[in-house]
Formats: sequence, C-alpha cells, structure tokens
Amino acid sequence: MSSVRKIQVTFDCAEPERVARFWCEVLGYVAPEPPEGFATWDEYNGSLPPEERDAWFACSDPTGVGPRLFFQRVPEGKVVKNRVHLDVRAGTGLVGEERLAVLEAECARLVALGARRVRLLPADEENESCIVMQDVEGNEFCLD
Repeated sequence: MSSVRKIQVTFDCAEPERVARFWCEVLGYVAPEPPEGFATWDEYNGSLPPEERDAWFACSDPTGVGPRLFFQRVPEGKVVKNRVHLDVRAGTGLVGEERLAVLEAECARLVALGARRVRLLPADEENESCIVMQDVEGNEFCLD
C-alpha cells in the first residue's frame, strides 16, 4: 500500500497567472522561476504557439509544507458553486469579537487584492464565525 506524501490543488480558470499571483499574495506563496533558458515568464510564453500561451501557472509554499497550487486555463467559465474550496485559516484559535476583528482585517486586505466579500457566517452552537469570499475569478473560499 502506498502513502500519499504531497498533494496539489488545481484550479480551472480563464487567466492562470493572474489567479496564481492573487493566491501568492493571499497565502505568502511564491511563483516558480521561468523554465530553463528563459529570463521571464513573458519570454517563455512568447516562445510558444499562440494557443499554448498563458495556459498554466503554479505557485508553492516557500516552506515546502503547504500544497502546490496549479492553475490551468479552461475555455468555459465558472457556472456553479465550487464543490471544493480553500479555507484561509486567519482566525485559528480565536473566538468571539477577537476572531471577528482578525477576520475583518484580513478580509479588507484580500478585498484590496481583488477578492470579493460574499457574506459573514456568524458563530453558532457548532462553528465559529467565518467570511465567505471569492477570488479574482469568482472561486469561493472561506476566511476562517
């Protein structure tokens, strides 16, 4: 029996590099260096046939702990709610007003990066508060 050691989360999107660079800012991830022999990603993309340009981009956790995120261009737009989403864990261990203050501050930072606030899910008997958001292409995520 094999054991999975690493995972990659893949996003279908219209503009892979734009979405990847948004998530780099959100998570503190880094974009890879351009492929060998190219000084920039623009130079690399310019070397490809037009239909292959800007087809994908990736980013990774510089500590090597978090999963790699891969973004691939698809022709169709987002139509329905995500079946899988990321939880950005900004308020771990916090409760009540202290948690809300941290979540609101992070929400403001992410909105400035291009995210959209959807709604606040207030605390109940089972869960602490979280904020439902969308990234720059409308993919849902939770600020938790």
